[in-house]
Amino acid sequence: MTVKLVVLYATPTDPAAFDEHYLSVHAPLARAMPGLQHFESGCFIAAADGADLPYYRVAELTFADQGALAAASASPQGQQTVADYQQIAPEGSRMFVSATDE
Repeated sequence: MTVKLVVLYATPTDPAAFDEHYLSVHAPLARAMPGLQHFESGCFIAAADGADLPYYRVAELTFADQGALAAASASPQGQQTVADYQQIAPEGSRMFVSATDE
């Protein structure tokens, strides 16, 4: 069973500036976390039910298990990523950990 760190970013005040920093600084920091098996991110473009979009961007980071996620988060690369998240994440952004069904 793998685990995913799912990060939901609220809509930033300046989406272009957010994306510039996210793609050039934040995503490379996240990709450098030890034990990371897969990284994927993207911007929401529509809600399937036609409702307003409560989030702007999603990122999914896959790890072998919760221990690997914890080790990655505690690493220097993980600490840099968390510090950067705290600087750039718009208010209302959320992080969740999910266990994948296999």
